[in-house]
Amino acid sequence: MSTPHALIVGAGIGGLSAALTLARSGWRITLVEQTAEPSEVGAGLQISPNASRVLLSLGLGEALEACACHPLALEMRSAQNGRLLSRMPLGESMRQRYGAPYLHLHRADLHGVLLQAARELAQIECVFNARVILVEQNASRVSLCIANGRELQADLLIGADGIHSLVRATLFGAEHARFTGCVAWRGVIPASRLRDADIPRSAALWLGPGAHFVHYYLRRGELLNFVAVTECEGWEVESWTQKGEYRELFDEFGDWPAPVSRIIEAADPAACFKWALFDRPPMPQWSQGRVSLLGDACHPTLPFMAQGAAMAIEDAAVLASCLRRSAAIPGALLEYEQLRRARTAEIQNTSRDNKRRYHYRGAAAWARDLAMPALQGALARKLDALYGYDPLRV
Repeated sequence: MSTPHALIVGAGIGGLSAALTLARSGWRITLVEQTAEPSEVGAGLQISPNASRVLLSLGLGEALEACACHPLALEMRSAQNGRLLSRMPLGESMRQRYGAPYLHLHRADLHGVLLQAARELAQIECVFNARVILVEQNASRVSLCIANGRELQADLLIGADGIHSLVRATLFGAEHARFTGCVAWRGVIPASRLRDADIPRSAALWLGPGAHFVHYYLRRGELLNFVAVTECEGWEVESWTQKGEYRELFDEFGDWPAPVSRIIEAADPAACFKWALFDRPPMPQWSQGRVSLLGDACHPTLPFMAQGAAMAIEDAAVLASCLRRSAAIPGALLEYEQLRRARTAEIQNTSRDNKRRYHYRGAAAWARDLAMPALQGALARKLDALYGYDPLRV
């Protein structure tokens, strides 16, 4: 019996995770990426136990420890007066409760760990500088054409090619995205610039009227990552690499309580990036025949639960499990989709709701802040369902 062969379009975090999980399940992989030099733009990621358990199962624990930061807690604060609204322990309590750590990682560091692991496996072939222009399939094979004229064929194709997925467009046509009315700023600052700010090694979420601000450490505490989200009309560029005007960022957040104001002051004006946030509804279908989708290609998620990368990593583990259980590829892909759609849709919908809750104004904000301590128990139960999920056993 020949070794099954999968094509994976997209060598981001989701595509690499899928390549590794499938290769360790006996598949031969051709990973197709349109960029000439594989890299991952962006800044920080929060990798919660539901995803970190998958990365550890791939033998990546030592490599991740070399570049991760273990946050002590998640703190929620009022941007109006700096008051602590709630505090949830992370750190060792996460590992004890869920059997896996909560990690803060620079996106480029995680991508580098995954890419190095893929390059070390003989079953994985990486094809870079390869822009896919056509996807086709029949009852027994799937093929794709690359802009340079090369054609690749395999038993299975997974589109892990992000929010503007060509594979998704091929299967289901044009998407319908809606501008949320929010833009997000991001930046990374050397922690040495903030020594006098006394910022604890915790994730912090500051809630303000019509805006919120998140910060946490990366790379074993050497860097501090921030994401600042504000409501704004008339700017709808959906790009992680678009630079923004520092003065806009300063005008919006420069008078917030310390340490937010100190972070804004310490930010490099030439390295502040701004992107528009678009919302896409959950898809009713991900698969057709021998082709399916993974990660942002099928469930792009607003960044209000820190679960975008985690969901892609979960997808990879569940996909591999389904393909191990069934030799019939179309049936295995339908099972994968059925196992994943409800969970990822809930994450998408809750992330959308969080945007509204985080940005309350006036009496609604006052009521939210007042009720937050009493809601700790309910939040813990929700996190049990989120972080306690084990994609390796689905």
